[in-house]
Amino acid sequence: MNVPDLKITMGPVPFLWSGERWRDFYFGIADCEHIEAVTLGEVVCSKRDHFTRPFLPEVLDRLIASGKSVALASLALVTLEREIQLTRRLASEDHMAEANDLSALSLLAGKPHLVGPFVNVYNGATARMLARHGATRICLGPELPLEVVGAIVAGAPELEYEVIAFGRLPLAISARCAHARAKGFSKDNCQFVCGEEPDGLDVDTLDGQAFLTVNGVQTMSRHCQVLLADLDLLARAGVTHLRLSPQDCDMVAVAALYAAVRDGNLSPGEAVAQLARIYPQVPFANGFAHGRAGLEWVAA
Repeated sequence: MNVPDLKITMGPVPFLWSGERWRDFYFGIADCEHIEAVTLGEVVCSKRDHFTRPFLPEVLDRLIASGKSVALASLALVTLEREIQLTRRLASEDHMAEANDLSALSLLAGKPHLVGPFVNVYNGATARMLARHGATRICLGPELPLEVVGAIVAGAPELEYEVIAFGRLPLAISARCAHARAKGFSKDNCQFVCGEEPDGLDVDTLDGQAFLTVNGVQTMSRHCQVLLADLDLLARAGVTHLRLSPQDCDMVAVAALYAAVRDGNLSPGEAVAQLARIYPQVPFANGFAHGRAGLEWVAA
């Protein structure tokens, strides 16, 4: 497999990490030669923003100095006045922004911006409309089969397209916090208990089947999306960027594996085997990309 035109990007940290850990993580990404673009910022819960906000200027400076293309992501759900203000501030800044909510799209209309995976883009007509309003790249929703991805790209080929190629998938955002409730707290008095699980809180069905992962107000897949064996199919569908979603593992090593497969220096099978050692005890899946149930694994 040799698809060098695919660019590797790093997405926002979805979990609550300490500000220092968040800063050091992106410092490491700045030094990673395989990653060309980075999107960062608080997407899940506005209450977490104060953990990372003090470190944002130095992280931005470090990433930009390393030659990365950087964008700041908006919240995926805007319901409170402080969240409205955060979104307005994001739209007014000089940095490239990624819209993950329709309110952000409205504020960014007319200036170049990215569109994140929380905005539903299911056809070429929607992609063309977003392009007319300033979108330059769309990170498509993780549930889309590659056949649909190809149809969207064909309907709006002027845009760049990104897919989540690694990480637990974002499935839903709620106004309530199941993570806090599971630990006996309310959302308003959550005590930031989501920080106790740096990779999310796993949820099983009543009969013990691995099911989902809760991350604050977000519901994520229990399985980790791994598209190492599908890079040629992604390139044929017109995808230009592979997004790696930060998980509680060595993400620089993950990026190196994706680059090695992309460049034809490592087989997908061997890369998956190495990835299982980097990110153990988490099941892998690629079902959505193949039009199957998201938790399924479709062999190359």
